[in-house]
Amino acid sequence: MFKLTQLKRTKTIFYDHSSIFFWIYQKRYRFKNSFYSIYKRCKYVISLIPFENNYLFKRWGINSILMDNLNTYEYDSVFPSKLIESNIIMVGRGEDEYKRFDLGIKAMEYIVKAIPNCSMNIISNPTSKLIKLVDFLRLNENIKFIGFIKDPAIFYQNSSLHIMPSLTEAFPMVLSEAKIYGIPSIICGLDYLVLAKGGTVILYDDKPNIIAKEAIKILKNDSYRRKLGKEARESMKKRKNKYIVKKWIKMLVTVFYGEQYYNDKSEKISQNEINIILNKLITNNYVIYFSINLLRIVGIQLLYICVMGYQLLPCNQLRISNLLQLVH
Repeated sequence: MFKLTQLKRTKTIFYDHSSIFFWIYQKRYRFKNSFYSIYKRCKYVISLIPFENNYLFKRWGINSILMDNLNTYEYDSVFPSKLIESNIIMVGRGEDEYKRFDLGIKAMEYIVKAIPNCSMNIISNPTSKLIKLVDFLRLNENIKFIGFIKDPAIFYQNSSLHIMPSLTEAFPMVLSEAKIYGIPSIICGLDYLVLAKGGTVILYDDKPNIIAKEAIKILKNDSYRRKLGKEARESMKKRKNKYIVKKWIKMLVTVFYGEQYYNDKSEKISQNEINIILNKLITNNYVIYFSINLLRIVGIQLLYICVMGYQLLPCNQLRISNLLQLVH
């Protein structure tokens, strides 16, 4: 891939989920190279985590740019949760062992003893392992697997607590979604996340009974729950998509043509063009599509795109269906 980009004298930007995931990628995709072997060939690395952004430059002198992902939902277009139901929500890829949905399920065993009418909606395609766990704990009346749905908005609106027991994350979209709906979140560690502050309770002991203890406190204490919910939503005010899009446009144009070109060009980028991109975003794995189209509307010809760090595709042959097959 890099020989080809060097031959064409193409500037290379590596969009980094996070180098802290390298050990996961080694196991899942059988990566043999270190992330540094990829980074050192790139002019810039886009990162989602602040400490990694600083680490890459201090250790290797690599130009790293800290960026935000776009929000799934527009801040001003949602009706926040009223936080009146004893409903808990977990969202994500249940088949991914690093999401650790089993911890949330085990916590429910303790929660329902204190709040018998408490329910948990899991927005994910269930695995046989998770289904068996729910059966074993006799929680079928309290835990429902909703399956994968494109728009879980109604479930956010009816939830009072979000639990994200992931072992590791970079920029978890489910956390931003919960925050936009004004829902308190419990996360395990992960204090390095950009979204960690504001309406989020960070637990450094991830035992199910510890998670349950905090969940019970939030669900039973109305004023505490509403305080966290307000903080969650307030924390997303400055992360509205209109601000994030402008940040991405400035980064992409500046990298390719320099700051002066951006200053000259930025006034010609209409809000209508930006809205077209926003309206066509695909939930999950939309960043690649988003980036390609941003480059096009600012007049940059993108020749190739690298998917997951190891597969290079000509952009003129790229289709969204192909992207989804590759990234999932």
